[in-house]
Amino acid sequence: MKNTLLAVGLGLALVTACTSSPEEKKLPILGPREPKVTMVDGKPQVDTVYHTIPDFAFLDQDSTLVTQQTVANKIYVADFFFTSCPSICPKMKSQMLRVYEKFKDNPRVALLSHSIDPAHDTVAVLRDYADRLGVKSSTWHFLTGNRDSIFDMAQKHYYTSAMEDKTVAGGYAHSGSFLLVDGQRRLRGHYDGTNAQDVDKLLQDMDVLLAEKGK
Repeated sequence: MKNTLLAVGLGLALVTACTSSPEEKKLPILGPREPKVTMVDGKPQVDTVYHTIPDFAFLDQDSTLVTQQTVANKIYVADFFFTSCPSICPKMKSQMLRVYEKFKDNPRVALLSHSIDPAHDTVAVLRDYADRLGVKSSTWHFLTGNRDSIFDMAQKHYYTSAMEDKTVAGGYAHSGSFLLVDGQRRLRGHYDGTNAQDVDKLLQDMDVLLAEKGK
C-alpha cells in the first residue's frame, strides 16, 4: 500500500513539473549586455544593462507613423521582407499570419514587418499587400521608410541580415527570422519564420512573455 501511494505521489509530482504554467517560465534576454556600477550607501552596486531596440519612425500601410511609442508596454514580433520577394517571403508571411490570427485582438501585442525595398514598397503597395493577406486589425504594421535606416535596424539592433544583393533573385538578401521583443524593447527570442515548428515555439513563448511580470 505504501509503495502504491509513493508511486502515485511521484507520478503527481512529475505531472506537476511537466505542466508548469507560463507564469512559472522565463525567457532569456538576448544580445550584448554591460555592467553598470552605482554607489549605494557608499558601496558599489552592479546592475546589468541589456541591449534594447533604439527609437524608430516608419510609415505603415495606413500612412500612420509607427514609432517606439506605438509598441510601448507591448510585446512585438519583428521581421524583414519585401513584397516582390520571390523566395522565402511567402513562407514567412504564411507563418506570420498564424501569429496574427492568434493575437490580432490582443492590445498587448504588435507585429512589425519592415520592407527592405522601400523604393518599391510604398504605402499604397503595402496597403494592397496587407489587403491580399486579409489583414484587417491594426495589430500588424507593414513598414516603409529610409532604406539605410531599415538595414541599420536589421543588422545592428535585431541582429539579422537584410541587404541589397544583385546576385540573388529579387535583388535583396535577408534572413527569415522572426524576432520577439518585450515591453522594454529587449530581444527575447529568435525564430525561423519559414519553419512551422519554430513558429509553434514562438507562439508558446509569446504566451510566456505576456504572463511574465514586468515584461
